[in-house]
Amino acid sequence: MGVGALGVGYWAQALMPGPSSLNGPLLEAMLAAPPPHTAPKATAKDDVRGVAAERLALAEPAAGTPVALEIRVAVERQAASVQLSASGPWWLRGADGAVLRQGAGGQSTALSGGDALPAELWLETSPGQAVRVNGRSYEGRLRILPGPDGLLVVNHLPLEAYVASVVGAEMPSSWSLEALKAQAVAARSYALAHMARPAARHWHLGNTTRWQAYNGLASANSRTREAAAATAGLILSYQGGIVESLYAATSEISMEAHGHLGASMSQHGAQALAGSGQRYNEILAHYYRGASLARLRQGGA
Repeated sequence: MGVGALGVGYWAQALMPGPSSLNGPLLEAMLAAPPPHTAPKATAKDDVRGVAAERLALAEPAAGTPVALEIRVAVERQAASVQLSASGPWWLRGADGAVLRQGAGGQSTALSGGDALPAELWLETSPGQAVRVNGRSYEGRLRILPGPDGLLVVNHLPLEAYVASVVGAEMPSSWSLEALKAQAVAARSYALAHMARPAARHWHLGNTTRWQAYNGLASANSRTREAAAATAGLILSYQGGIVESLYAATSEISMEAHGHLGASMSQHGAQALAGSGQRYNEILAHYYRGASLARLRQGGA
């Protein structure tokens, strides 16, 4: 489950501490604010019944050109050593691009925090192949940063690939596609809030439930990718800012963990609502009252 707060106004570039992959051409949200309304918070009983009495839906913004964003996820922190490999040919490069080590698919190399290492290394592989650290496979590439407390390994990958993995780590991929789509929007919105407000200089967020569960390629499959693709670029917005969308397994856990912070989605409730015939934007409207759906688009400089 994601742990955080309702984020408002993270869009402003001036408020971003340190480097962020949102820099460059301005990204804007196309907002479609819903009419004001009030409704009681969702309860576990409502979730089980499917909330037949009231069905709200967040308006879906018009389709747009996808925005390619790269997210940075810390997958190893303060590691004494790491084992690196890839499913295809790989190259371990320095910051200047020079190849320091290389190998064939399946061959591995070890790095230790006690080694005399450059300040920055990159593990890369051929397109369509996966990079691996300690046996775990990831899309994209890995950045390795030695430090006094050990090795930091950061996975750089496309945002939509990250969302597909989070959906599978946070929800059973066998669940209703509409529940998976609601989870994809919540996960993407949460990720965007942390891309605008990074956890640290070199990474946006971690890979545990302190942030959102992220298991790399192990939790991505055709259904989670379908959920991410069907909602590509959609986030939750509130008064022009990004909603750092909270969620938990059940309404009871959600209220206990997040009740003082604002709106929060019950994942089992989302599945129950999907089972009653509700679409992902109705599920999101049920849990994130007052929010709207926004679509990321490339804006002017």
